[in-house]
Amino acid sequence: MKSGMVEKEGFAALVLRLRSEGISDLDLLTAVEQTQRSLFVPPSAAEDAYSSRTIPIDCGAFMEGADLAVRLLHRLQVKPGQRVLDIGTGSGFTAAVLGRMAERVLTVDRYKTLTTGAQGRMDKLGLRNVVVRQADGINGMPGEGTFDRILVTGAFTAMPRFYAEQLVSGGAMIAPLIQEDGTCLMVRLTKTGSRFDREDLFTVPYLPLVPRIAAAL
Repeated sequence: MKSGMVEKEGFAALVLRLRSEGISDLDLLTAVEQTQRSLFVPPSAAEDAYSSRTIPIDCGAFMEGADLAVRLLHRLQVKPGQRVLDIGTGSGFTAAVLGRMAERVLTVDRYKTLTTGAQGRMDKLGLRNVVVRQADGINGMPGEGTFDRILVTGAFTAMPRFYAEQLVSGGAMIAPLIQEDGTCLMVRLTKTGSRFDREDLFTVPYLPLVPRIAAAL
């Protein structure tokens, strides 16, 4: 079967699964459709590009399944004209979809191998509003101004309250939080004044954030 047909069929199956969960945001689904996911997965995993399976990538990292990636973006509720910070570039797929929805996206990862690969994919897709940077994002990106939305895909062990100053008033972030029982829960934090209003979402497979950029890779 030709790769283009595999891509179309994979996306169609993903849409059906998402609609069964109540996710039918046309702008989001269009952005996902326009971002060829097979470009972001290793060639050996091309057939799983639109599956719910976790896919290993370079540097010991992984891509979350397509369902979870879109579910997170749905909860982030990105709107045109917004600035978004993405902590944990990985393959760059999430940042690329965000780039089709937001005005500007800054995505960071501690691994040079991953940021170099992601930048190449952004260039191929012509996404010039996505800035890819190798950086230690454990404390966000102070000095880069404020953001309307922040997405983090590395887990915190405590509420990341220091992020509040990096969000605009009414801004929101989604991040994984490790619970006392060791499970990892995705939470949505909306900035109200100088505090966060918290909404617990669902469990996720993310690992704890690691400080500092990688010395190798």
